[in-house]
Amino acid sequence: MSEPDRQVLEKLLPGVTTSAIHDVLTKRHAHPCTIIDLITPTPDRVLFGPAATIHFLPYRHDLGQKDFARAYYRAVGDSAAGKVLVMSCGGYPDGALAGGKKMTRAAFQGAAGVLTDGRLRDLDDLARAGLVIHCNGEAVVPANTLLTPEASNIPIQVRGVTVIPGDWVYADGSGAVIIPGSVVEQVLHEAAELEVADVAVVERSRDEQMDREAHR
Repeated sequence: MSEPDRQVLEKLLPGVTTSAIHDVLTKRHAHPCTIIDLITPTPDRVLFGPAATIHFLPYRHDLGQKDFARAYYRAVGDSAAGKVLVMSCGGYPDGALAGGKKMTRAAFQGAAGVLTDGRLRDLDDLARAGLVIHCNGEAVVPANTLLTPEASNIPIQVRGVTVIPGDWVYADGSGAVIIPGSVVEQVLHEAAELEVADVAVVERSRDEQMDREAHR
């Protein structure tokens, strides 16, 4: 199966929202696809791109601490450009999985941003570096003694939603939604059409008599 054309997808973004994408996806399948209650220091920017995943586990002495940079490069593969680094917190949502020193490489390499159910350090610095961030919050203390990046480029779960490498992430100020890569273009087209239809419904409700007639 060919990769989605990013330029085509990005042309559709101004006409869609998380809500519309969610509504389209839930008509196609029943699995959870929406992640809510994350915070973002960049609420006016949309996070969009294919997922590159890192799975954290609680630290064990006999397993040792894994190198974050190595996990990062295994996740993004040949290029980080345009990708969303999606990290699962291993059951410790209050741990800071990474911060400025670890994550600015993603900004330098053109990554779109980060989505995680864990916390991050240096949120303002990461946002100024150009990354769009959605996370559980900010923390000062790193989670090095609690968590280790155990595996990369594998299916993970974030807030009860399965994220597979190559899924597409769309996140705005309302939340995030995970779109299977095989249907991302169709879903965005349908979401844009749904937004147009919803606007028409709102406009019709301006006329009280017409609205009453439509709902008799």
